[in-house]
Amino acid sequence: MSRAKYVTGLRTVEQLLAQPDADIVKLYAEYQTSNPRLEAIIEQARTRGIDVQSANRARLKQIAGEARHQGVVAEIRRSTTLDEAGLRTLVEERLAAEDAPPILLLVLDGIQDPHNLGACLRTADAAGVDAVVVPRSGGAGLGPTVSKVAAGAAESVPFAAVANLGKVLGWIGDYGIRRIGTSDSAKQSLYDADLAGHLAFVMGREHRGLRPHIVERCDTLVQLPMQGVVASLNVSVATGICLFEAARQRRPA
Repeated sequence: MSRAKYVTGLRTVEQLLAQPDADIVKLYAEYQTSNPRLEAIIEQARTRGIDVQSANRARLKQIAGEARHQGVVAEIRRSTTLDEAGLRTLVEERLAAEDAPPILLLVLDGIQDPHNLGACLRTADAAGVDAVVVPRSGGAGLGPTVSKVAAGAAESVPFAAVANLGKVLGWIGDYGIRRIGTSDSAKQSLYDADLAGHLAFVMGREHRGLRPHIVERCDTLVQLPMQGVVASLNVSVATGICLFEAARQRRPA
């Protein structure tokens, strides 16, 4: 399904304009700018036939819903936002594709901080994740801050917000996709786990980790071995370590 959304920030809009299939409806830009990056963005948008409207900073804040817009707001239609049925279709198509690499999903159990969600999306894009799955309520959703931190990944990685995360993890397992949760109390190290096949990494929310009923849906729990005085890592950092360990194990011999 496609819904109009607003994204802000120079880098994010630059990344959008670099994607030929990005559905940019309109660009709002600060008038009489002396910023060469913003001038280049405006020129590129006009070259692509995108409607560019001038606005003062107060109007940009009103449109974006935040003050840190860096003088530019893009109105887009997200074609990568999925419901549960769309996620199931994506999984089935990926599993049925011949000569395709093993599927890799990232499941986030109620990330609260939009900066963390944006960082997770950016890492997911870089690591080749097929879709990011989150609960529809109880966590951060896609918004201007997430898009800015994700630097274009929020508009490229399929993103599914589902009503019942436990149910979705159930049918993900029915498709033969291993569900690997992370926990500080797990006995197995991430580096000892086999990450070569179809799998879904399940990451817990900040400060609380995975909810008990989500843990029950996981096939395996792993932990990141910590050698210093800190007990745990930020969820976006931990997500990056897990995804790139999977990417390392999956690379062609």
